[in-house]
Parts: sequence; structure tokens; C-alpha cells
Amino acid sequence: MPWSEQAWQAAAPIYQNILQHPFITELMNGSLDKDCFRFYIAQDALYLGAFSRALALIAARAGDTDTSLQFIRFAEGAIVVEQALHASFFRELAIETAGAPAPAGHHYTNYLLAQAALAPIGNAMAAVLPCFWIYKQVGDYIYQQQQKGSNPYQSWIDTYAGEEFGLLVQKAIAHCDAMAAQATAEQQAQMTGCFVQASRFEWMFWDSAYRQEQWPV
Repeated sequence: MPWSEQAWQAAAPIYQNILQHPFITELMNGSLDKDCFRFYIAQDALYLGAFSRALALIAARAGDTDTSLQFIRFAEGAIVVEQALHASFFRELAIETAGAPAPAGHHYTNYLLAQAALAPIGNAMAAVLPCFWIYKQVGDYIYQQQQKGSNPYQSWIDTYAGEEFGLLVQKAIAHCDAMAAQATAEQQAQMTGCFVQASRFEWMFWDSAYRQEQWPV
């Protein structure tokens, strides 16, 4: 069994909780409060900047040219695909500035940057994978389950359920599997731990947006 399948199984309960979260269920049926989505989009724009830096750090540290080039392309793809989506919603929702990271976004991005800069390269690659993979799975799930009709968040759904994003995800999974294939059992377990931890942060990020989380005074 490829490492990626084992990692997905380990994080499966978290993924199921994501699908059941009211942010996702209400996004799917179009009833999600616009203030929640506005908060999410602003936080996601901040996250994207840190995520692309994490990918660039991995590219700089990778031991072979192919992996370096691919993670540079991942960084570029993340920026091009998602920045266009953010820009359209910033205009539509009259968001003037993204503001400052909320606690969940702050913790998540700092975790990714620390892994990308300091952890073994396999751990770093595993830590950034849930952002690709879970978003694709959630996008596909919503696209398949949603009722026909007008949904104010349809462009978000179409982006993450789209073929272009799907190709990025497949490549990211393949690179992680290739790295894991050269690793010891202990190293693979560490990679799985990073994948699961980042998956927890994915749940926390959506939960933070639904609650419009603020820092304690």
C-alpha cells in the first residue's frame, strides 16, 4: 500500500468531521452566512501567502532538481489558481484588506513554515499535502452532493473540484509517495504524523471561520 493511502486512512476521521462541519454543509447548500465566508476568504488569502512560502522553502531544500522544480510549480499554481478566486470574492464581498491572522490560521501557517524550514524534507512535504488533497476531496464531495440551483459560492466549489487543481493534487501525492518509498518505517511514521497534524489544522481553519474566531483579550 502506498504511503499516501496509509496517511489518508490515518486522517480519515478528521476528514469525515470536516465534511460534517456546518461551514462545509452550509457552503454546499448556499446558506453559509456571508460574514463567515468573508472572514474565511480574508484568512485564506493570508494563509496562501504563507503556504506558497512553505512550498518555496521545500523546493529550495529538495535533494533533486525534479522535486525542486515541481514544488516551485506547486507554489506558482497555488498563487495563480487561488489568488484569482480570492480577488473575485474580495471585490464581490467588499473586502478591502485581509487584516491579521486569526489564531487557527496563525498556528497553521507557523506549523507549515517550521516544518518546511527545519524538519526533515519528507515531513515538510507531508505537512503541506493536506491543503492540496483535502481541498480537492471536499470540492469533489460538494460538487457531487450539492442540489442543482444558484449557489453564491459556486466559483469556490468549481475551483477545487476542477481538473486543473486535481492535477496539482495528483502530482503532490506522487512526490510524497516517492519520498516515502525511500524512507525507513520510522521516517514514514513521522511523515504520517505531520499529515495528520496538518489535517487537524484544516478542520480548525474552517471552524475558525465559522466562529469568526478572535484572539482572546
